[in-house]
Amino acid sequence: MLSIPTVEARPFVRLPTDVYPVNYGLSLKPDLIDFTFEGKLEALVEVTQATNQIVMNCADIDIITASFAPQGGEEINATGFNYQNEDEKVTLSFPSALQKGSGTLKIDFVGELNDKMKGFYRSKYTTPAGDIRYAAVTQFEATDARRAFPCWDEPAIKATFDITLIVPKDRVALSNMNVIDRKPYPDDENLVEVKFATTPIMSTYLVAFVIGEYDYVESQSSDGVTVRVYTPVGKAEQGKFALEVATKTLPFYKDYFSVPYPLPKIDLIAIADFAAGAMENWGLVTYRETALLIDPKNSCSSSRQWVALVVGHELAHQWFGNLVTMEWWTHLWLNEGFASWIEYLCVDHCFPEYDIWTQFVSADYTRALDLDALDSSHPIEVNVGHPSEVDEIFDAISYSKGASVIRMLHNYIGDEDFRKGMNAYLLKFQHKNASTEDLWDCLEQASGKPIAAVMGSWTKQMGFPIIVVDQEQVSDDRILKLSQKKFCASGPHNGEDCPSWMVPISICTSEDPKCTMLKVLLDRPETTITLSGVGPDQWIKINPGTSLLPGIRDLSLQPVDRLGLQNDLFSLSRAGMISTVEVLRLMEAFVNEPNYTVWSDLSCNLGVLSSLLSHTDFHEEIQEFIRDLFTPIGLELGWDSKPGEGHLDALLRGLVLGKLGKAGHKPTLEEARRRFKDHVEGKQVLPADLRSPVYLTVLKHGDSATLDTMLKLHKQADMQEEKNRIERVLGAISAPDLIQKVLNFALSEEVRPQDTVSVIGGVAGSSKQGRKAAWKFVKDNWEELYNRYQGGFLISRLIKLTVDGFAIDKMAAEVKSFFESHPAPAAERTVQQCCENILLNAAWLKRDADDIHQYLLQRKTPPV
Repeated sequence: MLSIPTVEARPFVRLPTDVYPVNYGLSLKPDLIDFTFEGKLEALVEVTQATNQIVMNCADIDIITASFAPQGGEEINATGFNYQNEDEKVTLSFPSALQKGSGTLKIDFVGELNDKMKGFYRSKYTTPAGDIRYAAVTQFEATDARRAFPCWDEPAIKATFDITLIVPKDRVALSNMNVIDRKPYPDDENLVEVKFATTPIMSTYLVAFVIGEYDYVESQSSDGVTVRVYTPVGKAEQGKFALEVATKTLPFYKDYFSVPYPLPKIDLIAIADFAAGAMENWGLVTYRETALLIDPKNSCSSSRQWVALVVGHELAHQWFGNLVTMEWWTHLWLNEGFASWIEYLCVDHCFPEYDIWTQFVSADYTRALDLDALDSSHPIEVNVGHPSEVDEIFDAISYSKGASVIRMLHNYIGDEDFRKGMNAYLLKFQHKNASTEDLWDCLEQASGKPIAAVMGSWTKQMGFPIIVVDQEQVSDDRILKLSQKKFCASGPHNGEDCPSWMVPISICTSEDPKCTMLKVLLDRPETTITLSGVGPDQWIKINPGTSLLPGIRDLSLQPVDRLGLQNDLFSLSRAGMISTVEVLRLMEAFVNEPNYTVWSDLSCNLGVLSSLLSHTDFHEEIQEFIRDLFTPIGLELGWDSKPGEGHLDALLRGLVLGKLGKAGHKPTLEEARRRFKDHVEGKQVLPADLRSPVYLTVLKHGDSATLDTMLKLHKQADMQEEKNRIERVLGAISAPDLIQKVLNFALSEEVRPQDTVSVIGGVAGSSKQGRKAAWKFVKDNWEELYNRYQGGFLISRLIKLTVDGFAIDKMAAEVKSFFESHPAPAAERTVQQCCENILLNAAWLKRDADDIHQYLLQRKTPPV
């Protein structure tokens, strides 16, 4: 095992509290040609103890003049600006002490509209006429408001904001609040001065402004809030779906929290260059185009679902995060985990036909388990100091495990008490800051249950337990002995000091699989329970709702349990606690499976297995296994949608055809080629839901002409969704020279900076050759890539996608040494996790490869 060095935490000190802001009067004048901006700050501040200096956050900004005027007193000019660049701070020095009381701090400054997708930055777009122009937009979370104006850039230092933007008169200018005044700018007739209403008390990371060219669609929610969705010019139509979701969602949350949305308006806007999926700025939520725009003709079902979830997530933050804000980044998980859980509640309310809670288990719950079984995982709550450490925790633990423990908590408390506690929390801390414990207190008071004790065991220690159940039958009673142990990806935890959790456990039986028979809290290493009246022929299931072959074959187990069982066994096989062959046997029991999410999860795990076995000489045999497993459902679904089908059928068809095509199922490949040809020649356009599987299939078995055709389709695509769809599958091409061509394309002008990552990841995830080539490409182009993402979380994603699939010990050492000589502070944790995954993959292969090979061979030989 590679020893993993502990990361030296940098010394970090929060801002002093002797001066704090009450109101920021901020005027900004961006120059969209030279990519600079001028700013004027007039902040009303409170001095709590006499001092002759003011320390603020400031990054990549040049201060020209600064002064302080005590209320009713003489203005004092600052005599020095001392920048601490490493700490992103500036100290303003004054010739005499500023006395206790309030005063006005004035700062004139200039800055740069950078191209790093953070702070106040420029975003490139093409007008309908084909001209290239730039918008000026913001992304301040976590610590980048300081790149737009000098400020106290910590979530607990809240103030109100009066924002004025001086912009070209033909551009749209937006901020958190509504416009209250718009007048010509005296010095230049081409500019206007746009003044916005005063914001509520809020944190700096939620301030936002956008200056560019946009169209919009508008509506009002039933509680009177004006909702607008801003789109690129000429695409207003594509904002309608998100508008509908947002207008339904606001009243849903108002009702759920019993607290009205506190601003007069909310804008949702699509930004061309955007690093995250979306950002919950109060009253002005920014999105990637693919997380907001839906074209009725060209958007697939999974895109609609994605937009609905992201809109639900960001709007939840308007209350949970914006109205009540975490005290410090240590509590980021609460913001994100909560919003990641409630987005499903909201989508389930708007679109019950999505069966979204079953999908939650596949999308969030199992993702969190995979990461959290690693020794290099981290607790949900991480003490965060320096800004570079904040980026690291925007990961599957904060979002997905956070959401999973909130889901567990909601089930444990029950909806009614949960809502009561949430309402108390929001009212008590509105316009203030709170910590994780504050929420537990409110929920504890509402429910009378030991919330802090239960939840502390899940948020303060990393990992999760495996629950072992021993049972015996005594006449008509079933006696269960439950014990818990930490689950590790490398096998069961055998150390002395094994951590333990407080685990809410529900039990159901085959008598009534939907109904919980008993609930207990396992609050010690082991306990015994007696279930009376459960006969020897009945099965029992612990933690229904995932958390039994006959129950899978005859579908009597709930979908979420069929999925959970398969997933649990898959994790156990990777950890070496059972043989992978047992999982393959289980997978074959899914022949009658109708549920999309269960297939999606099977497909994911088979993808992992297929990738693992690409390191062996029997990769073809696992492809055959995949073809056999997916053929019956593929035949049943066919290629064309049938009357009366819904959202989930469309998702399932795309999944199954893609899986069959990629695995080389002849009839699927031939049909895909036929339909692709018609699509390209304009005879019969492919429905959006079939495009990904068809593109993937023809590329996987295609040549340079196929690749050229795909690149041409990419160039012609008007919608970002279609461009992304193509970018994600290009890596499927097999020939080495073409793989290289795709990698070079990833860094070309044709691909938006945030999407380069998915092109390279697609190459790495498609084949053994692709994985080697992608890793070499990342090493060769490291400087450009690192510079492009400046240590944001996209760099972590790039590393993970590129190296996670290796399965040889020496690759772990190679990855480790590369990043020792090319440090990426925001990705240190990711690098450790990848090295650990590579070693686990190698161990898995050594352990099980021969057995898997034998099993796949004997499947084919008919019994004598």
